[in-house]
Amino acid sequence: MSIILSGIKPTGVPTLGNYLGALKNFVKLQNERKDDDFFFFIADMHAITVPQDPQTLRKNIKNLAALYLACGLSKENLTLFIQSEVKEHLELGYVMQSLVYMGELERMTQYKDKKAKNETGLSSALFTYPALMAADILLYDAKYVPVGEDQMQHLELTRNLAERFNNRFSDTFVVPEGLVTKVGARIMDLQIPTKKMDKSSENGKGCIFLLDEVNLAKKKIKSAVTDNLAHVHYDVANQPGVSNLMTIYSCLTNLSFKEIEDKYEGKGYGEFKEDLANLVGEELTKIQSKFNEYINSKELDEILDEGCKKASYLASKKMKKVYHKLGIGRN
Repeated sequence: MSIILSGIKPTGVPTLGNYLGALKNFVKLQNERKDDDFFFFIADMHAITVPQDPQTLRKNIKNLAALYLACGLSKENLTLFIQSEVKEHLELGYVMQSLVYMGELERMTQYKDKKAKNETGLSSALFTYPALMAADILLYDAKYVPVGEDQMQHLELTRNLAERFNNRFSDTFVVPEGLVTKVGARIMDLQIPTKKMDKSSENGKGCIFLLDEVNLAKKKIKSAVTDNLAHVHYDVANQPGVSNLMTIYSCLTNLSFKEIEDKYEGKGYGEFKEDLANLVGEELTKIQSKFNEYINSKELDEILDEGCKKASYLASKKMKKVYHKLGIGRN
């Protein structure tokens, strides 16, 4: 039995891209690996690397917890918890800061990109958060971490820090492996199909949120950028808009790109978009129905309480071992 771990920042409502690239695949992984334990958490400490409105953040935390369940995660082998409720995340995060080198943090993409743009007012947490991210994973001896290709850099740093600690203080941490999703890992913006769909996007038409009103979401699909070729064909280089819509279609139906091409051979984009809009609408309706059942329920709090209890137990045991090997404290 292995632990599979992942966390999502509550910095807004998850998008269709988050769902197809991560949440839907978590459900698939659960079905395939019923003997493993899934630790999923709301990464609220990571959210405050940039300013947040307290009331909005608190609402987003609860919404995200309900959406995890609404998207189909099974409660049977799931430990769902909120990062800030397990204090050992921050404790091990500081230990990881003592191990990581400045040069390693300077090479991390998020900080590097913002520095290249000469952005001002950056918090120190934005620089050091990869150490906390490593702690999130190593705290539970997670064997596997589902990651997109753009997150492999963080996982590699986590692996390096685990090996560094193990070499200095003897075997303590499991060195995690990545589970990379190839199909559906990157859903692009509906208006700028060369850019990843992002919930912080300024163009609301390019992003579908899981709690969008269904008719609005369908309208966004119908107004998505395509091209003047009028040919449903998967070609990212020459037809990025259509290819992105085909990726969404494929993720929702499990049809291959070839099967989608054959289905719409000789047909224009209108029918293709209409069908896809209906598919997206049906999926959102299903998710939102379950979300409404969970969001204000006693069951949601019970699941989070139980998750916190289990995560805290394992995290406490790990930190005692880490402190002992470091020579910290009296025991």
